[in-house]
Amino acid sequence: MIKKRKKVSRARGTHTHGRGFKKKARGSGHRGGVGKAGTGKRADHKKNLTIYPFGKSKTLRKKQVLKLKTINLRDIQDKFKGKKEIKLTGHKILGLGEIKEKLTIHASAASSSAIDKVKKAGGDVVIIK
Repeated sequence: MIKKRKKVSRARGTHTHGRGFKKKARGSGHRGGVGKAGTGKRADHKKNLTIYPFGKSKTLRKKQVLKLKTINLRDIQDKFKGKKEIKLTGHKILGLGEIKEKLTIHASAASSSAIDKVKKAGGDVVIIK
């Protein structure tokens, strides 16, 4: 394959370098300003920024979703042997595995299968807000 010529070299020798009008290509002359430039109508009058706000609206910003750590019933069975009441704030209980002891578990969230299995063993799941 023949080596292709760079596009940069193709515009050399032309007045506009592919930018149309000649004055557009001179530095930052065609940009129109920096930042909040051009907010006024004439002279040095700036528009009130409460009427014409800049940037994104605060209502559009999403609230952070609370990330919960997950823990399965089999892990609870292994980690908390001999305990009757367990507090797991910031955790969601999932129903993988079986539970044999009667436990009261306080957690931020729990799946329906996990709640059923704990209740079948005689325990209870309390969801903390």
